[in-house]
Parts: sequence; C-alpha cells; structure tokens
Amino acid sequence: MALAASSRLRGRIAGGPRRQASRASTCRVVCKAHKVAILPGDGIGPEIMDQALRVLTTAGKAEGAEFEFTRALVGGAAIDATGNPLPKETLDICKASDSVLLAAIGGYKWDTLPAEQRPERGLLGLRAGLNAFANLRPAIVPPQLADSSPLKREIVEGVDILIVRELVGGIYFGQPRGFGTNDKGERIGFNTDVYSEPEVERIARVAFEAAQKRQKRLCSVEKSNVLEVSQLWKEVVIRVAKDYPDVELSHMYIDNAAMQLLRNPKFFDVVVTGNIFGDILSDEASMLAGSLGMLPSASISGDGPGIFEPVHGSAPDIAGQDIANPLAMVLSAAMMCRYDLKLPKVADRLETAVNSALDQGWRTKDLWKEGTNLVKCSEMGDILVKLVA
Repeated sequence: MALAASSRLRGRIAGGPRRQASRASTCRVVCKAHKVAILPGDGIGPEIMDQALRVLTTAGKAEGAEFEFTRALVGGAAIDATGNPLPKETLDICKASDSVLLAAIGGYKWDTLPAEQRPERGLLGLRAGLNAFANLRPAIVPPQLADSSPLKREIVEGVDILIVRELVGGIYFGQPRGFGTNDKGERIGFNTDVYSEPEVERIARVAFEAAQKRQKRLCSVEKSNVLEVSQLWKEVVIRVAKDYPDVELSHMYIDNAAMQLLRNPKFFDVVVTGNIFGDILSDEASMLAGSLGMLPSASISGDGPGIFEPVHGSAPDIAGQDIANPLAMVLSAAMMCRYDLKLPKVADRLETAVNSALDQGWRTKDLWKEGTNLVKCSEMGDILVKLVA
C-alpha cells in the first residue's frame, strides 16, 4: 500500500499526470471547471482568501482555465455555526473536490473549549479524512526579503529548503491518549508517539523522490538516541534509501537540526521527519524569510484532493483591518495549481506576479521597511490581479 501511494505521488511531485489525464495543462480550451473547496476559516482567513481567489481567477482566465469554488466552514467559524470544528458537510465537499484551498483557523475566542472541540481539531480531522499524509513546506528566502530575516543576509540569502512532514500519524494521532492518575493518585496527561513501518516508508519515498528533483540531498530528522519510535524511523529510512542511490542521505537528531537551521540553513535541501518534529522545524524554518506571511504549504495524499494553505495562523489581532499579507495564500494557490490541478502555467503566473510585486517594492505591514511601498491587503490583491492578467 505504501508503494502504491508513493507511485501516485511521484507524478504529483514531478508534475506528471494525476487522476484526470484529460486535463492537459497546455490546452487553452476549457474542458470543464476545476472544482475547488474553499475554506476561509477564521481571523484573517476570509480576507486573504478573497484576494487569492481574485488573483487565481484572473490567472486562470489568462491561461484558459476555469474554477468552480464551493465554500465550506471549518475551525472556529464551523464551531459557531454548527458546534463542530469539521462538519460532515465540509468533509464531503472536500472529498468531492479536485483540491482544497484553506486559509487559517483558530483564535482566542475558542481557546477555552475542551481540546477535542477546538478549531485545530477540525484541521487534524480534515487531514485524516482526506488521508493527506505528506506535508510539503518550502522555506525559501527571496533575495528581495533577505534583509527582512532576523538572521544575517549571508546566512539566509539563497536558502531553499523543502520540509517533508508526515502528517497523519505520530503523537498527534497515536493511541492511547488522554488523562488519568498515576500510582500516587496524581493527575497525569499522556500521548503516544507511534509509527508503523508502512507509514514511515511511504513518507520516506515522497521525500526521496522530491530530493531527486532538487539537489539530491535528504536529511532524516529524528531522536533515535532516546526514542524507540525514532529507532524504527531511522531503520526504515535507511532501508528505503537503497532504492534511491543517487540521493545522499544524512541523519540528524531533532535538537541539532533545530540549531543547524539557524546556524547553517544552506546545509539542508530536503528534510523528512515525523509529525511533531516537522511541526516545530517547519515553523522555525519559515522565520528564515522574516515573515510567516510569505510561505505556502501543501498536504497531499496518494489519490485524493490535497490541502493547500499558508503556514501562518489566523492572526485574530489584525483581522478585519485590511493589513494582512495575502502573498502566502496566493502562493498556496500556486502550489495547488502545480501539484493538484496540473495547471503549471497558472502556477507560474501566480509565482511570477508575487516576485514582480516584491521587485517593485510593494509590501504589506509585516514586510514593510524604509524605502518600500506600504499597501493594504486588498491593495496587494489589486496589484497582483494586474500582474497576472
């Protein structure tokens, strides 16, 4: 099963054919609209989603592609409307779509709810429901933003890392979990970090195949000096590596990897790791560019729709002020076009427009510095619409 899933993913990573071979990306004649589930979510989510859809629709028209958008509730918005962070209707809409575009979920408003009822459970349920087991998160530092990084330019300029995170296993999903008491009668909380060999093998193959199309270097991150689950992880990755002799494999403990991401980030090409370590490292890597507002991500399965979302959160403190950065949302739409919808020319238009906007000095508040042009979220959308037309 792991091998089959990896085979289907190979085409998606390479940009090859997927489920609907009739969709020729070079054809400017629309066969039918691409069905996309739209999940604006919470906080700044609706604002950045609106701008991304404007830009995506314009870029699509320029390349003869049409989209059919179906909006659905998830996270806090779904809790307010239905009491459930992931209503069945939302999951059904996503399963029936060609792809899923998600903005952001969560916020202070729902922080006091029990853990199982919080907005984040909607995201975990969505990933599990779509079997979106492979999270691809690029951490790229554009030259225009190298000075925005909290690190020195000479450290971050030219950084281009792809973190491949296993997304539906590990400690976030392992059983048993819960609360109890120990032999002293003290209250305890517990979670289980567990991976099976097939789970490790399928994510390892995704990472090796991604590395083959980049610099052919893969670093596997775990904690095998302490954790049995990491010892299994390392053993399986080493075994899988025999099928990819052209890829240089290295291993690193999570604590050292976290340090090296700041000390020498250019060491890394592709990183593969488990759910909780990937969560930490991908957020750390995202700050190399100086802002979470610049980085997209893709969570893909073997045969169903993927989930494409910016790495940042819902930022409820700035919601409704029209100052959020929509660029990561637009770049997430570009990843969707490239990986799920097989529309590379539309993806190219979106990515080129973002780079052009940066080259021209346009910046939202999170990126602004002296000598650049401060614009609102909607104004950045206007600029991008013109650039992709």
